[in-house]
Amino acid sequence: MNVEELIDELYEMVEKAWNLPLSRGRAVLDGDEVRQILDEIRENLPKELRQAKAIVADRAQIISDAKREAETIVRVAEERSKAMVNQDEIVRAAQQKANDLVTQAQLKAREMRKASNDYVDDLMKRTDDALAANLAELRKTRQNIKATQRSGQN
Repeated sequence: MNVEELIDELYEMVEKAWNLPLSRGRAVLDGDEVRQILDEIRENLPKELRQAKAIVADRAQIISDAKREAETIVRVAEERSKAMVNQDEIVRAAQQKANDLVTQAQLKAREMRKASNDYVDDLMKRTDDALAANLAELRKTRQNIKATQRSGQN
């Protein structure tokens, strides 16, 4: 069952529930059955919520990997430049190459960090929107239940 069907099932339970006398519309519901339906609703929440949590965890790993890659590139560049110490011209060229590699590695790390942040932000926004929609639907459902209870009293 999807979330909407489970909410419809809750509505049916409320409609069929036995009203307590002199309780202003309060009804008796089977707590285990309500909890079971709520558990099913929780299980059917958008998978983006679970994905967002995984991406937040992966974000740190992506940044860490980018830093390690940058450090490796820098280390390799430094080792290469040290191996070419024999001639001044070669040393200068190696230092320039190492600087370029460092700059490229830093740019790549920044790009990867920005891309991962943008991706996480977009996914969190979509998850936020989905949760807001679900919350609005839940609030509407509660209002309908209250309205139904009030109209049942009249």
